[in-house]
Amino acid sequence: MIILDTTQIREADKYTIENEPISSINLMERASEKCFNWLKNHFDLSCSFHVICGTGNNGGDGLVLAQLLSKNGYNCKVSILKFSEKGSPDFEHNLRKVQSLSVELIEIKEGNGVELNDAEIIIDALFGSGLVRPITGWLAGQVQNINNSNSKVVSIDMPSGLYMVNNFNNKGEIIRATITLTFETPKLSFLLPKFGEYAGEWHVLDIGLDKDFILKQNSKFHYLTQLDFDPILKAREKFDHKGDFGHALLFAGSKGKIGASVLASQACLRAGVGLLTAYLPKCGYTSFQTAVSEAMCITSESEDELAGLPNIEKYSACAFGPGVGTSNATAQTLKLLIQESNLPLVIDADGLNILSENRTWLNFLPEGSILTPHPGEFKKLVGNFESDLERVEELSKFAQKYKIVVLLKGAHTAIAAPDGMVFFNSTGNPGMATAGSGDVLTGIITALLAQGYHPVHAACMGVFYHGVAGDLAAEEKGEVGMVAGDIVN
Repeated sequence: MIILDTTQIREADKYTIENEPISSINLMERASEKCFNWLKNHFDLSCSFHVICGTGNNGGDGLVLAQLLSKNGYNCKVSILKFSEKGSPDFEHNLRKVQSLSVELIEIKEGNGVELNDAEIIIDALFGSGLVRPITGWLAGQVQNINNSNSKVVSIDMPSGLYMVNNFNNKGEIIRATITLTFETPKLSFLLPKFGEYAGEWHVLDIGLDKDFILKQNSKFHYLTQLDFDPILKAREKFDHKGDFGHALLFAGSKGKIGASVLASQACLRAGVGLLTAYLPKCGYTSFQTAVSEAMCITSESEDELAGLPNIEKYSACAFGPGVGTSNATAQTLKLLIQESNLPLVIDADGLNILSENRTWLNFLPEGSILTPHPGEFKKLVGNFESDLERVEELSKFAQKYKIVVLLKGAHTAIAAPDGMVFFNSTGNPGMATAGSGDVLTGIITALLAQGYHPVHAACMGVFYHGVAGDLAAEEKGEVGMVAGDIVN
């Protein structure tokens, strides 16, 4: 799903109005009806709503929503913050319609405040996506009051005060929404850590903007859903055999960290690899063979660490990093692997820490290799950045510079492709922030790469289905109690 910026959304509105054709007021009504249907499905008639409107088109959305709530039996009142004497044409049109109904309507001017009742659900229709300056002064006080209340807050399209893309210099007040009902596409700011929390639980509502126009827009940001993978998933045929699904080699484990090799191997097998060989230090041989009976195992010349490179010619994918440590011998093993491999590599965990200490090696990575850093590991690779958006931009540049795939792990994991495109994940939950979760992800991606998936597809699919498995595990175990093995299972 493509992610658009403010200008592109505005142009999509305009194009739809001109070419569907549909009037702007009818498009507003259609969007508000989508919001009403969502609310109706989640809140019963015992709930009361307080719609707080600005005087622009987002306020117009709020006024239409107030009409629908009132007409369908909900207790609803409207407060209008009069930050300008005259509203947009569509706002004024819907204001007249609300005035004809038995809806409590309060106009509030500068110097006065909105009276809030914690029992009411607040509908935030102050500014939406059209905001171009921070909320300060009198209006900032109103936002603070809303945020300090105990009410649930549902924002329409955008939490008021939040910019769609770059909030680095946004020093104004921002609504902290419980729920955001956004239109047509996700907004980039929802997907970035520092400001994404303002959107709360967000949902994308299809309001019928022209799909062909949207698909033709130039954006390097995309949001992954199941529909992205349906065309590329490979079905197994009757006469396929294990050799058709690749042979992966996993460099993993050191003394005290053999569990990382177990988790990554179990995940690799569950993700469909035909054959798996693990390369371990000698100290891990017995425990590994006991825990992962389906995998083959070869050992390093060292008792406690990876040292030396086995013959890698017969393997269709190699992964390096889970639990390996950063000793000199292990670092030399990674260096040899980079030099000898003709296939993309998957590098995670301590493999990334070794690379950060030997950055010249990045120039010799096979094209299409996949790096899987968490934010701290990524910072070691590229240095400091001032904002979440700058970090994503650096992620894209880094992938382009070295012609590799880089995924930045976290909520809405971002995957940067060698062409600079960035894909954000839609699955997963905070319960996956647990030891070994990254090892599981490495195993999944390695299995997909071994089966012949393109590196970008393997990375995106790996992250997506890792998140799906994590969501299933959370349903069964709960987010607090789940462990990485639950994701494998």
